[in-house]
Amino acid sequence: MTTSTPTLTKSPTTPGGPAPAGAALRAARRRAALTWVAVHALGIAAALFFILPFVFAFLTSVMTDSQALTTSYWPVSWQWGNYTKVWEAPGFLTWWRNTLVYAGAGTLLTVVSSLPVAYALAKFRFRGRKLALMAVISMMMLPPQVTIIPMYLFWAKQMHLTGTLWPLIIPLAFGDAFSIFLLRQFLTTIPKEYIEAARIDGCGDLRTLLRVVLPMAKPAIAAVALFQFFYCWNDYFGPQIYASENHAAWTLSYGLESFKGAHHTNWNLTMAATLLVMAPVIVLFFFAQKAFIEGVTLTGVKG
Repeated sequence: MTTSTPTLTKSPTTPGGPAPAGAALRAARRRAALTWVAVHALGIAAALFFILPFVFAFLTSVMTDSQALTTSYWPVSWQWGNYTKVWEAPGFLTWWRNTLVYAGAGTLLTVVSSLPVAYALAKFRFRGRKLALMAVISMMMLPPQVTIIPMYLFWAKQMHLTGTLWPLIIPLAFGDAFSIFLLRQFLTTIPKEYIEAARIDGCGDLRTLLRVVLPMAKPAIAAVALFQFFYCWNDYFGPQIYASENHAAWTLSYGLESFKGAHHTNWNLTMAATLLVMAPVIVLFFFAQKAFIEGVTLTGVKG
């Protein structure tokens, strides 16, 4: 009687390991990559929508004069000297200085004048508080074009300050409606127990604001400061009304329009000037975006 023994067959192997395991790993990686693309497709499309204009402006800014007028998208030779020509253009450094003064002084005055008003509206209880808050909100809804004629007559006829940036800077020392509202909304999230504890320790209202409220409101203050800085840096309407008659008082936003008119056939120089104007605010936002987002979303106090 003979018995047969079953024969065992071996699956084919590869030097790097079993073939099915490697194929499964590659398939899993492909699925993960496709899933990531599907989930982030909208974000990628939005990012390209915002990034591509900057890429186009940058590539045009380093082209030659003749190539900038063609349909070519890639520079034949990289003309980095275009940025030097723009920087050395007559008046450009003056526009930079004026813009820094306007944006810096305007931001500082806005924060210093708006914070006490927002603190009073958020934490004080007095007659007419709701009416005052409604007045602040009403000022936010009032377009500047409504008040520009009487304001211009005041600064031109009474103060004789037209041709300067003072009509734009001085009013910011009396608060800004949007900044007051944003700071007030943030300050309402600060627990009143902190303020009561400071008062028990003998702090007055001003000292409580500076020692207790101010450190806790840093995210909101950063957001307000960035909003105001961006507004002043990009402001075109105000300098056009008050400073257009004096070239020495022009800002970058208004001077860029003049530069574009003088170099309307030199698109490479126009793009280089545009990037030089935009670069500071872009860099500032990237460095301060964490505090900016935290302040805008009004996340409250972290303890």
